[in-house]
Amino acid sequence: MRSRDEQKKLAIRDKTIEMVVRSGLDGFSMQKLARAAGVSPATLYIYYKDREDLLLQLCLEISDELFQASIQDFDPDMHFAEGMRVQWRNRAKFFLEHPIELEFIEQIRYSPMNEKIRETLMKKFGAVLGKFVQNAVTHGELVPLPFEVYWSVAYAPLYQLLKFHGQESSYANKKFQITDEIMEQSLQLILKALKP
Repeated sequence: MRSRDEQKKLAIRDKTIEMVVRSGLDGFSMQKLARAAGVSPATLYIYYKDREDLLLQLCLEISDELFQASIQDFDPDMHFAEGMRVQWRNRAKFFLEHPIELEFIEQIRYSPMNEKIRETLMKKFGAVLGKFVQNAVTHGELVPLPFEVYWSVAYAPLYQLLKFHGQESSYANKKFQITDEIMEQSLQLILKALKP
């Protein structure tokens, strides 16, 4: 068996992400990837069992990077407002620094592979954020809500602002750039909506 080469593995990662974002999952094949990454098809199988394993492993790797970035300077025992502020700041920073990786994750999210990834993510995020949410409910800082409602109110507005930023315009057809002031203004509205 040939030894692993980290430069080749990085080229495979970068080209996979680029190809999936540009052409979608239907247009992605191991043969095309090998050509684009400048490696033989056999080299791909040193690192990954098959196409699905490659896509799953990369998505899990990027998701773990997002998770690690999200919990930087975060403690589940923080007051709800401060914990949300740290979460928003960390997530925004990661999204702004890794836009193509997040587009890749979005492609996978709408594929049959999503279920496997969702289970893994729920365990990681759930262990930390579940405690944070429960603490906030216990301390009267957060109204008890179903997870989907909580997530939609707590994080979807941030992701929409980041989407407008990436498009460089809003639905109002005007130039848009996310700022700390806009994030704080939005976060204050979210905190007000989630308060009992």
